[in-house]
Amino acid sequence: MGGRPVTVRLARWSAEHPWRAIALWVVFVAVCFVGGNAAGLNEATQADQAIGESGHADVIVTSGEFTDPAVENILITPRTGTLDRAAAQAAATDAADRLRQVTGVASVGEPVPSRDGAALLMPVTMAGDPETAADRVQPLRDATAAAQAAHPQLRIEQVGGPSINQALDDTLGRDFKRAELLSLPVTLAILIVAFGALIAAGVPVLLALSSVAAAMGLSTLASHLVPATDTTSSVILLIGMAVGVDYSLFYVRREREERAKGRSGLDAVEIAAETSGHAVVVSGFAVIISMAGLMLADDVVFSSLAVGSILVVAVAVTGSLTVLPALLAKLGRWVDRPRVPLLWRLTAPRAGRHGQPVRPRFWPAVLRPALRAPRATLIVSVGLLLALAAPALGMKLKFPGMEDLPRTTPAMQAYDRLTAAFPSTGTSHTVAVRAPADQADQVRAALTGLAHTAAADPLFAPAEADGPKIEVSADRRVSVLEVATPYASRDDRSVRSLHELRDDLLPAAMRGIPGVEYAVGGGVAASEDYARHIREKLPLVMAFVLALTFLVMTWTFRSVVVALTSILLNLLSAGAAYGLLVLVFQGEWAQDLLGFTSMGAIVSWLPLFLFVVLFGLSMDYHVFVVSRIREGIRGGRSNADAVAYGITSSAGVVTSAAIVMVAVFAIFASLSTIDMKQLGIGLAAAILLDATIIRAVVLPSVMTLLGEANWWAPRFLRRRDRPAVTPPAEPTPELVGAH
Repeated sequence: MGGRPVTVRLARWSAEHPWRAIALWVVFVAVCFVGGNAAGLNEATQADQAIGESGHADVIVTSGEFTDPAVENILITPRTGTLDRAAAQAAATDAADRLRQVTGVASVGEPVPSRDGAALLMPVTMAGDPETAADRVQPLRDATAAAQAAHPQLRIEQVGGPSINQALDDTLGRDFKRAELLSLPVTLAILIVAFGALIAAGVPVLLALSSVAAAMGLSTLASHLVPATDTTSSVILLIGMAVGVDYSLFYVRREREERAKGRSGLDAVEIAAETSGHAVVVSGFAVIISMAGLMLADDVVFSSLAVGSILVVAVAVTGSLTVLPALLAKLGRWVDRPRVPLLWRLTAPRAGRHGQPVRPRFWPAVLRPALRAPRATLIVSVGLLLALAAPALGMKLKFPGMEDLPRTTPAMQAYDRLTAAFPSTGTSHTVAVRAPADQADQVRAALTGLAHTAAADPLFAPAEADGPKIEVSADRRVSVLEVATPYASRDDRSVRSLHELRDDLLPAAMRGIPGVEYAVGGGVAASEDYARHIREKLPLVMAFVLALTFLVMTWTFRSVVVALTSILLNLLSAGAAYGLLVLVFQGEWAQDLLGFTSMGAIVSWLPLFLFVVLFGLSMDYHVFVVSRIREGIRGGRSNADAVAYGITSSAGVVTSAAIVMVAVFAIFASLSTIDMKQLGIGLAAAILLDATIIRAVVLPSVMTLLGEANWWAPRFLRRRDRPAVTPPAEPTPELVGAH
């Protein structure tokens, strides 16, 4: 017993003491969840998230300790024709009177006409903490709606940061609630189809949900070491459900398969632990390695996502090795109850000759080309995937701007009319300057000159009638100027205006001021800086993930060739996913089909995050499939027959796991924002390609073509394999003559 793998020893103990194992797991999950909530969340600050020059600009502005209140705007425009100035002024006065009576309004400014006289704009300053303004903006919107009802001949709208944030929170809240409500029943339905029994389908979902709950608590505790961001919990849910269901699915299917051969419940659990349990541990390490690569991005957002993902994967692996065997041992054959009649007949493992389960007919037919003509099949399939990956060479990276937010809300429709009438309220660059207090007057003069120079340039918005607005901190050390551009944030002219400001105008204006420190920030700057940051860090992250994954796979399978082909196949899968993203989202042909407006680029953070997630999740399937192939080799099969055995015996579980992932990721693609659509489509497409073309066509072609060379390793890595845990199955008859 002492020489058995740790996965078997853990499973054996849990199966022999099921109530203890289940109780310990419940206590563990409860302690993690309650302890995390008690410790509280440590969220990342703006300084933590500073990237590049734009991040430096944010740090300078923050050091000025400005008390910037939240500001809303009342925009008055005609419904048709030209604006009646008298009627508009009367409407503005009425709206101002109503708003002054609202609790939470600090002041209402004077209405300002647009340059062409087609609109009137009235600022409204809110009292209280600007961070919570979105939660308190509804009474102001009610007062604006009352003014609109009193002046139906005009369009009276409220627009500003708080109202836009409230509208987006409402939209995204509905989106995520719908996604969460859909993902659980969809996952359960797919598992019911895969197992044909309700309890067997419920066990993976139960383990996944408990793993997510424990990881949420642990990540809250970990946030005191690595600050958390608001996206961490969503990623924990996404990754936790994916790997939790996968690991349980692999384990439960193998245990049922062994019971179908006539083995006792305890023996079936042991064999599942030694085979699928071992594969779960290896694939878990692969996912953890991939996620750890995010730490090298030098970005608190990615570090937070890495910590959350690593924790939920580690918890899911632990659960699959401890509480899952206990549940299976306690349930016994009840795991196959209650049965769904038709689905049970289609999915239940059935014993064939020599006690081996009957293999499906579909997958041998799919495999036949790869086994009979591996070279031709490999060339064609890899050629198609490379063609799909080719567009990735033209990938452009940008942050989504205001123009990329959903236009389904009145707040965003009003924003479009606001920026059309008042260009300086749209896209702008933040010029942040820090200098000794005695240089404040010289800095103000330099910034005033800069504003006038920029206003004369067509890349920037015309000067406002009341001159440039320069904010100076109380200690006179920090000065801030907003330099507007009339173009959308993703427009190339906005990018050119940024470079002109950074490279020419600002350095020239600040020349000669002693002790001055300056930077340009804003939305356009943040997008450009972050894209540059990702391009610099992506090769480093990829190298780290590839190197460590190669070492883990080499050690696990005692084969350099298997490790190398694993990496190459996953790179091919990731490349195809990148190419598909570019094809779909950088062009306009899929806009109506998927309900988005193309931004002509991929969201900046997506390529790096997509790479590590796909590389980690793809390893789940690869480790599981190659483990079954290696099991066939150790059982005395020839290489070609082992490939057929490994893929046909694992195809059902891999397909089921992939369908679950694709379905959940596709739900995320239905969300309103462009970044969630790109993430959902990218993950769903990549998993689908990986589980079909890569695992069922490219992998068997490669391994059949290489033959015995698959298992080559240097002498120091070679060791005598343990005997196979099951006797070799009968060769698959329809494939024997294909080699």
